[in-house]
Amino acid sequence: MNAPILLITPPFTQLNTPYPATAYIKGFLNTKNRTAFQADLGIEVILALFSKQGLTDLFNYIQINSKSLSPNAQRIVALKNDYIQTIDAVIAFLQGKYPTLSHLICQEDFLPEAARFAQIADLDWAFGVMGMQDKAKHLATLYLEDISDLIMECVDPHFGFSRYAERLGRSANQFDELYNALNQDYTYIDKLLIKILEARILTVQPTLVAMSIPFPGNLYSAFRCGQWLKRHHPHIKIAVGGGYPNTELRSISDPRVFDFWDFITLDDGEAPFENLLEHLDGKRPIALLKRTFTRIDGKVEYINNSFTKDYKQANVGTPDYSDLWLDQYISVIEVANPMHRLWSDGRWNKLTMAHGCYWGKCTFCDISLDYIKNYEPLTAQLLCDRMEIMIAQTGQNGFHFVDEAAPPALMRALSLEILRRKLVVSWWTNIRFEKSFTRDLCRLLKSAGCIAVSGGLEVASDRLLALIEKGVTVAQVAQVARHFTESGMLVHAYLMYGFPTQTAQETIDSLEMVRQMFENGVLQSGFWHQFAMTAHSPIGLSPEKFGVQKQHATIGTFANNDIEHVDPKGAVHEAYSYGLKKSLLNYMHGLCFEFPLQDWFDFKVPRTKIPKNYIANALEAVILAETKPTAKMVWLGSQPIVEHSVKTKKGKTTSIATLTFHSKTATNTLQLPAAQGDWLAQQLMQMSPHAPIRTFQDFQKAYDLANLTHFEDFWTQKNIHSLNEWGLLTL
Repeated sequence: MNAPILLITPPFTQLNTPYPATAYIKGFLNTKNRTAFQADLGIEVILALFSKQGLTDLFNYIQINSKSLSPNAQRIVALKNDYIQTIDAVIAFLQGKYPTLSHLICQEDFLPEAARFAQIADLDWAFGVMGMQDKAKHLATLYLEDISDLIMECVDPHFGFSRYAERLGRSANQFDELYNALNQDYTYIDKLLIKILEARILTVQPTLVAMSIPFPGNLYSAFRCGQWLKRHHPHIKIAVGGGYPNTELRSISDPRVFDFWDFITLDDGEAPFENLLEHLDGKRPIALLKRTFTRIDGKVEYINNSFTKDYKQANVGTPDYSDLWLDQYISVIEVANPMHRLWSDGRWNKLTMAHGCYWGKCTFCDISLDYIKNYEPLTAQLLCDRMEIMIAQTGQNGFHFVDEAAPPALMRALSLEILRRKLVVSWWTNIRFEKSFTRDLCRLLKSAGCIAVSGGLEVASDRLLALIEKGVTVAQVAQVARHFTESGMLVHAYLMYGFPTQTAQETIDSLEMVRQMFENGVLQSGFWHQFAMTAHSPIGLSPEKFGVQKQHATIGTFANNDIEHVDPKGAVHEAYSYGLKKSLLNYMHGLCFEFPLQDWFDFKVPRTKIPKNYIANALEAVILAETKPTAKMVWLGSQPIVEHSVKTKKGKTTSIATLTFHSKTATNTLQLPAAQGDWLAQQLMQMSPHAPIRTFQDFQKAYDLANLTHFEDFWTQKNIHSLNEWGLLTL
């Protein structure tokens, strides 16, 4: 039996690129010769709503149903004809189909403007006088956000571009509030969603609908989809999985959930999904499912009796993006920050370098769960194979590696493989700020197309970083961030406040560390989030070790992950939220470094105890690292042109080799004794990324075999140091 399967991402996740879960599962099903179709209902609902017909219907609905409007909503409704007239062109522009519209958008009389435009400062400063495409994207984003504000006020308070009814999904310890909402009449957005879902069901005629729920912001829609399917197509089975069930629903016991869905699978989805298909085909009893919740005789049962092993990452197939509307996603720019925009601008193929986290120690992280603790890297060759397949399928050369933390050794191997294959790709990923990211490794990553990294600085305090078991210090983060920045990559820092026992002094000192990193140019972007205790983290499992107490120890019947807690030793963490985020927004724009930290808060805060030059001094510290014999030697430059000449000094004649190096932006020369120069030119070509790997030990042996003398003197001379700037890397 090979009945079609429909894979769905319910609204909403991202506007600019599809969430990859369904593409991963479809790629796996391809290896099993199972027919599957997929749909991102989020982008389909957005495009139906933000269209000429969609806005016409929206304004008609508001005119009939909304009697009392705020001044902002009144203005938007008064300009409805301007919105209806411009919406299709703006969406086409944000899809990359109408680039010349940027000239009109940047004129003040093209787009109707409401409250969101009040935040505009000096856009020429933000985008430059020639950054018309980006400036227009930002203005078009504000235009869409104005309409979104209207929808939230007059039509559906749960609406959001990248999330829907998120509040109902966050920390929903019990199912009651969600259940009550689902028993209300359809909202305006619900009706759009169901109309699109109905068309998909009629087209595909599936016997199984599988939904990915990565975030709280698409949980409600997943229930709405399941509810409609149960009412109108009761023969279709419904399975869900993804990040939200994996973290929140591991102890679910409310049987009402299964009025909407039939199965919930946990963790890696391939083996559980395969077992489920076998069960639905009549080839496997329900008692032999893998990591699956279902309802049996009115009671929720967790079944994990399968002998099927989880698949190795090499055997799960290449993500398959077919069926998705890849040319219709919308790139927006919410903040005029080059790093921050990567999450919302551009189409990225999503891949994973390694399953799980190679570090796996951070005490705030869910390291007890399989998706983090089971570390399994892929090979660079297989990754590049998959990249080439996806480029051919999607026409896109940009990749976002969605790792918990990409391993430095694998990033090095991947970069070398990209260079060997002469692929032209751009990519970014999440990292740990560890000392393995040397200046030379960062330069290699940049040469292979890496454009940015994001990583956890968390609480910028050495005491708290040690308590987190982050394995880094603030000074080390600064040095690593500089290596990335000086190599030409953008750096984003995840920042945390409210970690257990964090004092007011440490909060302000952490802000000062962050201020200095932005001022010294080693960070380009960041985001503060408040610490949340989760059930599967070391803190959640043993809060007493960290000086905090669980406030509610009872296990709910629905979601159980976030744990309310009391921190008797720490500050009143919520009070610092606004000041931390406001200051960071300014720092990201290169502003207000001279402001006293007190100015960001409307209550008295301690003076920082961090010296003003702490980060500058950390960056100036010289770290001497001896070159290991096993270090890999790579030459990224072109083949030098060698010219010979003779120099006579004090009656002594010396043969000289002049090596001329042409790079994309400069021409450099190096003079050495002829024997050394000829030997070096030959060696550099043997160290290109396309040649077999050579180590520093190999390099030194080759020097000795050439009967050249005094290798140490040769290697440490200033001339040779210049080669590092021109492309000679020691990794």
